[in-house]
Amino acid sequence: MQSPEITAYLKTYCGWSAGVRAVLAKYNLPYAEKDIIQNPAFRWEMETKSGQPLSPCVEINGHMLPDVSGEELESYLIENKLVQPNNAETDVPTNAPCPTEQHEGVVKLNL
Repeated sequence: MQSPEITAYLKTYCGWSAGVRAVLAKYNLPYAEKDIIQNPAFRWEMETKSGQPLSPCVEINGHMLPDVSGEELESYLIENKLVQPNNAETDVPTNAPCPTEQHEGVVKLNL
C-alpha cells in the first residue's frame, strides 16, 4: 500500500493537534507538519486552502480535512482504504482538547 501525501497544519501545543499526530504515528504515516503558531505564513496557507480558520487541518493527496480530530482523521484514512484498521492504542486521546493544566503551564512559561 503506497503512503498518501499528507500535510498537517497543527498547533505547537493543542490536544486536537496531538490527536492528529498520534493517529499519523499509529499508522506510521510520513507527513509534512506545518506549525501554524510558529509560522503565521502556514496559518494563512491553511486558511486559504481550507476556507476556514480552525485547526487542525490535514491535507491528504490534495483533499483537505478542515478542523479535524485524530478520531475523524483515522476514520477518513480507513474509509478511503489508505490504511488497514489497527487496534493499537495511542499515547494521547485522539478526540480531545488540551487539559486545562497544559494551558495554564504554557501561560506560566510565557510570563
